[in-house]
Amino acid sequence: MDSVTAHSADRPNTHTGGNLPAHLRFWIVVVVGLALDLWSKRWAFANLASGETRTIWPGVLEFRRSLNAGAVFGSFTGQTGLFVVASLFALIFVLYFFLRSDRRQHGLHFALALILSGATGNLYDRTFIIADVVHHQPSSGGVEMIIGSMQSSAGDHTIRIGDWPDGAHPRTLRRSEVTIQELGVVRDFIKFVPRFPQWVPKLAGHDAWPWVFNVADSALVCGVGLLLISSWFDRKLYDRSS
Repeated sequence: MDSVTAHSADRPNTHTGGNLPAHLRFWIVVVVGLALDLWSKRWAFANLASGETRTIWPGVLEFRRSLNAGAVFGSFTGQTGLFVVASLFALIFVLYFFLRSDRRQHGLHFALALILSGATGNLYDRTFIIADVVHHQPSSGGVEMIIGSMQSSAGDHTIRIGDWPDGAHPRTLRRSEVTIQELGVVRDFIKFVPRFPQWVPKLAGHDAWPWVFNVADSALVCGVGLLLISSWFDRKLYDRSS
């Protein structure tokens, strides 16, 4: 047996796989994050009326209901199946990464737990929260996307679609001008409202953050940021010890 093999054989196994404290820390964060995301979405859609804006921090933060049939920032609308498959692969990768990591990498584990809770929260919505997504193209031109609940169909010429999930405030549209899909959607309700100051070229008066998001999105962004930071510190630590 050469020296490298002997050194590897003598090195204790520090993988997270069978370490109970590491698993407890990890899964507590996952469960708490997921529960907070699902509870907050349910609260928002039960307590905020459609079109209502509730100020939480004047000039900074508001709550308003929104449904997203796409991915990040509303991109790739209508690709629900692709999102679900991609999310499942991401969850498997996160779990594998966690199990193969060093049990002393607490920051990494916290980051992975945030990512897992956020991805699971939005995956739940895409799987179980189904809405009618209507692409409305009137004869006057342009395309409007409406996400709601089909209220009724008046013969073969018009449809009525209202707010999700109860069909309130219905609109009547010409059937010849719409394309309808049943898709999994993500519930959003958090909105930052600061605007760019007047001295910023081309952006003055526009929202600094135009998107509406949720707790799961926040967990994903924080988890990815913390993952990058913890990876950088872990690399510096290994460089010193080598």
